[in-house]
Amino acid sequence: MSSASQVDNKPIENKRELVEWFEKGCTPADKLLIGVEHEKPPFYLDNNAPVPFTGENGRKGVSDFIAKMIAERGWYPGEPERGVTIDLKKNNAGWTFEPGLQMETGGAPLRNVHQNAKETDETIREAVEVTKSLGFGVLAQGYHPTHSSKDLPFMPKTRYEALASWFKEKKFPNAQDVASCTSTVQVNMGYQSEEDMVKMLRVSLSLQPVAVALFANSPFADGKPTDYESYRSHKLYKNMGGRYGFMLPVAFEEGFGFEKFADYAMRDMPMLGLYKGNVFMDAKGGKFEDFMDGKLGVCPGQQATISDWQNHLNTIWPEVRLRKFLEMRGTDNGPQEMIKALPAFWVGLLYDKQSLDQAYNMVKDWTENDRELLRVMTPQTGLQTKFLGTTVQDIAKNCLALSEAGLKRRNVRNELGQTEGIYLEPLHEIADTGRNWAARLKDRFHNAWGGDINHLFTEMSYEANPSVLRAPAPAVAQKKIYVPGSKNG
Repeated sequence: MSSASQVDNKPIENKRELVEWFEKGCTPADKLLIGVEHEKPPFYLDNNAPVPFTGENGRKGVSDFIAKMIAERGWYPGEPERGVTIDLKKNNAGWTFEPGLQMETGGAPLRNVHQNAKETDETIREAVEVTKSLGFGVLAQGYHPTHSSKDLPFMPKTRYEALASWFKEKKFPNAQDVASCTSTVQVNMGYQSEEDMVKMLRVSLSLQPVAVALFANSPFADGKPTDYESYRSHKLYKNMGGRYGFMLPVAFEEGFGFEKFADYAMRDMPMLGLYKGNVFMDAKGGKFEDFMDGKLGVCPGQQATISDWQNHLNTIWPEVRLRKFLEMRGTDNGPQEMIKALPAFWVGLLYDKQSLDQAYNMVKDWTENDRELLRVMTPQTGLQTKFLGTTVQDIAKNCLALSEAGLKRRNVRNELGQTEGIYLEPLHEIADTGRNWAARLKDRFHNAWGGDINHLFTEMSYEANPSVLRAPAPAVAQKKIYVPGSKNG
């Protein structure tokens, strides 16, 4: 979840300023950048228990990770909240922490996928080294496999406290699980023009369920398999009163563009909250349009600023989010090779005009019902989902062919002369076999692991660097699992 924006505190005078804010995001083709974010749940190495912010009984916590990164690794503290450092910054990258203490790396905006891949390798290597020295590891899973939100520690942050209160008030029973249990990989990409944005948004929204199927990596909950391949994606569908995990139907309406989206965000999507300094306040469902006029009930007379606008947009969570860039939000967190594959997949499809046009032709006649069907079914049936006379597996193969062709035309090569297409290799393996990470892990749970979820923490830790391109390490005897409420934690 994004932190508070405080970039522009001049009151907004009219809607045109909001439209211009989007227009300022338009970027020439040769200046387009790529940013990658990935969230990862930490666990104690001796018993697989989740790691709290502040350690207890001689154990280290996430606060010790923050301190060690500052003292030994050259990271700088972000703005403290209530006197406590809650995030880190360095070289346009950052570390933040989600409500359930998921550790989020916010990568720098970079020029190509090779740079994204190098950054991913470096940040994960550093995280593994530092966390291991503190007695905990980091797990490559999209949903916490053993603990629900009521048993997870909570990140001390006012925005998250306000969210938790809002969930209870609105009686959204699964919302806290979405906030605390889910871990995703997100890719941020720019657009050249309003027309370019519309085409990219429609393609990426339509194909987000295909990415869900390819990257599905959350088949477990409460220590056992679920009926889903991406339990994370299933849980967040239209959550939080419909503002999370949805397919943004307005993007497919006639005349959609910056102004129509501004109207939608101003009038149709209630505000979740606003910041007073670094403290997040419940907006009690007020409309941003009223806030612009100084008529918001919780702060009468106060007029909205562009920073408030950004913060409002940051609390609308469709499968692809529109800001001054597009944010692909559909996929589960996974191993390093999958984190590196996701920007390659979308860059090849969306940053190459020929591939983008071909992808648009593929999805342009899909109806809202078609898109909703894919959104609902792919978290459950993955690549085997039947759709319009074919399967998502076949659509995924087509998408990968378009992406690889786009990356080949980009012709951005590393020091070994390889194009960005090298990062698609695990996706080809998954699409060709029809077996994503979820299918492989369920098979191992029932066979090699003998039904013991503890093996997941060893085989799917980032220290193990799991891969679909090589055989997993043999299952070994495990320590006793941490059980919520038991004495072994």
